Amino acid sequence: MKRFTIAACAALVAAAALPAMAADMPVPYKAAPAAAPFNWTGFYVGANAGYAWGTSDWTGLSDFQATGAMIGGTVGYNLQMSQFVLGFEGDFDASWLKGSAASACCEIKNDWFGTARGRLGLAIDRWMPYVTGGAAFGDVKLNTAIGSGSDSRLGWTAGAGVEYAFMGAWSAKLEYLYANLGTPSCSVAICGATTDVTFKTNVVRGGVNYHF
Repeated sequence: MKRFTIAACAALVAAAALPAMAADMPVPYKAAPAAAPFNWTGFYVGANAGYAWGTSDWTGLSDFQATGAMIGGTVGYNLQMSQFVLGFEGDFDASWLKGSAASACCEIKNDWFGTARGRLGLAIDRWMPYVTGGAAFGDVKLNTAIGSGSDSRLGWTAGAGVEYAFMGAWSAKLEYLYANLGTPSCSVAICGATTDVTFKTNVVRGGVNYHF
């Protein structure tokens, strides 16, 4: 009888301890639900900055390098259809692109530069590589020992880039553009003889966009 009483008491103690022991046991790991794929559709605004370099050819005089930084703003719209993203983007930058040839006393400068482009991208969740092309515009200033002049130019641009979405509505991009603003003419009053001047440049820049 004594042994039965001891066994019964031990069983009661164990039963009472089971809930506490269960509470202390680690909860099996449950994976967090997968995040929804990022959707690129919508308007966005942002800022960009980068560096440009190219060659200016002055017919009959000289050709030389022109380099400088650019910084400005961006606005655009994307429409995602399945994995493809169609978009339109415009930007306007202040530019410090310039170059000169001391031997010919020639200088070319670009104070502002902009583009209006279409984009075609491939959405890979939060990554989007893309190709782009459209119109480019900017001013071209020509300076010589004789005089100076300025001309607003319209040309074309094409390039490619990649954009990555992060922190909800934000994205960052890196892109390359080739731009050609045509062939301004340097008049007799500035160059001493009518001279064609080419303006071709390469632009590498990064940017940050906020999507609405």
